[in-house]
Amino acid sequence: MTPREQEIQRRTELSETRVAKAVFPPTTNHHNTLFGGTAMAWMDEVSFIAATRFCRLPLVTVSSDRIDFNHPIAAGTIVELVGRVSAVGNTSMKVQVDVFVEDMYGAGRELAIQGAFSFVAMGEDGKPVAVLPGF
Repeated sequence: MTPREQEIQRRTELSETRVAKAVFPPTTNHHNTLFGGTAMAWMDEVSFIAATRFCRLPLVTVSSDRIDFNHPIAAGTIVELVGRVSAVGNTSMKVQVDVFVEDMYGAGRELAIQGAFSFVAMGEDGKPVAVLPGF
């Protein structure tokens, strides 16, 4: 494994981000399930945090590749969002986000949503910079 690959592995492990949220009525739609736009905003936030923790540089979201809503998330449940860097380029990186749903008063959880977000590191001049300078 090259030094760059070792550094990517090390930073990936350190930057994994987990956020838990309760799903309350203000975040739900007319089906009494989590509004898709709210889920996407939460996912973008978690992916941004994971990416920032990975490189500690200013970043911008450049795309959300695909978001699969596999299972509805009902009001009164708990969700856990898990963001993990899945690919690293020269100036960009991709973060995979998995959203799990669990009943507040029961055991177990289920994968409800999956998505990927791409980021580019930006320098003070507003131009892309290397996410791993020196590697």
